Amino acid sequence: MTDQQAPLAARMRPQRLEDYRGQQHILGDGQPLRRALETGQLHSMIFWGPPGVGKTTLAQLIALRVDAHFIQLSAVLAGVKDIRNAVEQARQALACGRRTILFIDEVHRFNKAQQDAFLPYVEDGTVIFVGATTENPSFEINNALLSRARVYPLRALAQSDILEILTHSLEAEGWPVEPSVLQHLAEQADGDARRALNLLELAMDMAQQEGSGELSDELVSRAMSHQPRRFDKGGDLFYEQISALHKSVRGSSPDGALYWLVRMLDGGCDPVYIARRLLRMASEDIGNADPRALRICIDAWDVQERLGSPEGELALAQAVCYLAAAPKSNAVYSAFNRLRKEIAESPSYDVPMHLRNAPSKLMKSQGFGEGYRYAHDEPEAYAAGENYLPEALGDKRFYEPVPRGLEKKIGEKLRYLRQLDAQSPYKRYR
Repeated sequence: MTDQQAPLAARMRPQRLEDYRGQQHILGDGQPLRRALETGQLHSMIFWGPPGVGKTTLAQLIALRVDAHFIQLSAVLAGVKDIRNAVEQARQALACGRRTILFIDEVHRFNKAQQDAFLPYVEDGTVIFVGATTENPSFEINNALLSRARVYPLRALAQSDILEILTHSLEAEGWPVEPSVLQHLAEQADGDARRALNLLELAMDMAQQEGSGELSDELVSRAMSHQPRRFDKGGDLFYEQISALHKSVRGSSPDGALYWLVRMLDGGCDPVYIARRLLRMASEDIGNADPRALRICIDAWDVQERLGSPEGELALAQAVCYLAAAPKSNAVYSAFNRLRKEIAESPSYDVPMHLRNAPSKLMKSQGFGEGYRYAHDEPEAYAAGENYLPEALGDKRFYEPVPRGLEKKIGEKLRYLRQLDAQSPYKRYR
C-alpha cells in the first residue's frame, strides 16, 4: 500500500514530537514525560485513554526522539511466538547498543500469563515496555506489570487541537474547505483525532463522487450519520457514563440525568440495560420515600420492550426525570446492607420458637408456635412488646426511615409503634 492509498489518518500521523497535538499535562514544559525525554531516562509506561487521542503515535514519536528500535504488537493478534520474536529482535538491537521500545496496543487484551511474560525482559532492560489501553489499568493490568510501569492518562483532544490537525491535513491534501465547515467537523469529532480525519476523508469522498468537490455542512452531517459518538460498551466510558447518570439522579438533577441518558442512547447503549439500572436507582436512592418510582421504571421498561425506539426511549426519559425530582431515601438500601453484614458476621441463629409454624401435634408438643400473638387480634392490629428477631439480636434496629417523602409518615408510624412497645406490660426479650 502506497502512502496515498493509506487512510488519511495514517497519512497525517505526525513525524516529529513537536507536531504532536494535545496531552500537554504530560508533555508540557516541566511535565514528567517531557523531563524523561529531555534527560533520556526512559522507563516502561502505559498510556491510558480513549480511542483517537494519539497513544500509538506518541509511542512512535518517543522512539524517534530517543533513536530507539520500535516494535509494535497488537494484543488482539499477537501470540507467544510474536512476543518471543520481539524479544529476540530487542536483544540483537541491544547488542548493537540500541534500546528497543516494545509497544503493545490494547495491552488489556492479554491474559495474566501473557502479561507476566514481559516481566523478565522489562526488569533486565531488554525492552522498554509501552502499553496502550482504553481500559482502567487498575483493573485490567497485572499488578506485577503495573508496578514496573508508570501510567500516563491521555485525554480527549480539545477542539482547538482538532482544528489544527484538520487544517494541517487540508493544506497537505490541497482540499478547499470553509472555516465554518471545519469548525463543524471539529465539534463533532468528540475529542478523537482519528474520528475527525475519517469524517473529513469520508465527506470529501462523498463530495467528489457527487461531482461538487466542495465540502458543505450538509455533507458533513450525512457523513456523521453513520458515525456514533464515542461509547465503549463494557469499557471505562460505559461505566463512567452510567455512573454519571446514577449520581445525577441521586443528586436530584433532572437536566444532568437527562443529559447522560441521551449521551448513552446516542452512543448506542442498549435501552434495556438503562431500564434495569433505573430500577436499581428507584430502590437504592428513592425507596419508600416515593414507592411510585419503582412502578414508573417498570412501566418505562415495559414500553421500551413493547414499542422500541423512539417511544421507549421517551418513556425512559420520563422515568429519569421522575427519579431525579423524587424525594430521596437510601434507608432500605442501608438497612439491607447492614443486615447482610450482620448475618455474615453472626451465627446462624435459630428461628425463635414463637415464630415457628406448628402444623402437627408433635411440633406443638415441642413448643413450636407457643406464645405467638396474632396481630389482628390485638388492639390496633399490633402486638405491642412482641419481637420478631432472634433473641440474640434483641430489639436491634436496621431500618431507619428518612424525614422525606412518604418515609416521613412511615417514620412517624414506627415511632408511634415503638411508644406502644415501651408502654406494653408484655416484653418478649427482657
